[in-house]
Amino acid sequence: WITMESLKVSLSPSPGLSLKEPGPVDTLREYKTKMEFALKLGYAEDLVRLVLNKLGSDALINDVLGELVKLGSKPENEGGTQTLSQSTSTSSSSSSGTSSFCSFSDSLDSRRSESPSVEDKDNLRPIVIDGSNVAMSHGNKEMFSCQGIQLAVDWFLERGHRDITVFVPAWRKEQSRPDALITDQEILRRLEKDKILVFTPSRRVQGRRVVCYDDRFIVKLAYESDGIIVSNDNYRDLAVEKPEWKKFIDERLLMYSFVNDK
Repeated sequence: WITMESLKVSLSPSPGLSLKEPGPVDTLREYKTKMEFALKLGYAEDLVRLVLNKLGSDALINDVLGELVKLGSKPENEGGTQTLSQSTSTSSSSSSGTSSFCSFSDSLDSRRSESPSVEDKDNLRPIVIDGSNVAMSHGNKEMFSCQGIQLAVDWFLERGHRDITVFVPAWRKEQSRPDALITDQEILRRLEKDKILVFTPSRRVQGRRVVCYDDRFIVKLAYESDGIIVSNDNYRDLAVEKPEWKKFIDERLLMYSFVNDK
């Protein structure tokens, strides 16, 4: 997601009107909500407690995230006991649907120094990226941002993954239009040349565009290669189509968030 600037509204009580102060239960609920949100992004519980104690339980989610990023902290899944590489290896039984491929390291060099060993790289699962879902998420659902696809691919490459496939409908090669905005289109051609990106078929029949259902390509390849699906889509229609696909989607769907182009 592209985080939006939150608005703070100051309320002044009218004469004779008293505003109810938040009680202990409300404060605890706010604290717990922010704690769970940060933990889902992979941050260590001790670090989140430190930030919440500094900002207070009534701090905005964006402020909490901003403080974590400012501290140059790394999510647990980059340097702790559970990494994305481990969760996508053959030794693990499933991959968490609430994991995030957000990276908050200070520099590219520091992230590369934390890449898996050669032995670990041999056990990494194939990665299948829903290109349309990732590009539209990075474009805030207003445009097809190819830069979002590049960021996702780079994240996995930096962690030793080499078997990466991105699916994008072929009509996205067409020129950008007001009703179908697309940016950094050259990235698609570069990734296709590197044999990372695959265009799903599409054609025009009597002036109308006919496209294949790219979600089916994504789920089928991930299932057959015993890999991981990177998308915020839940593929409900395909999950009811085949029981084995439902179980696979439940266990191997890796969701994500974008924070400041990371």
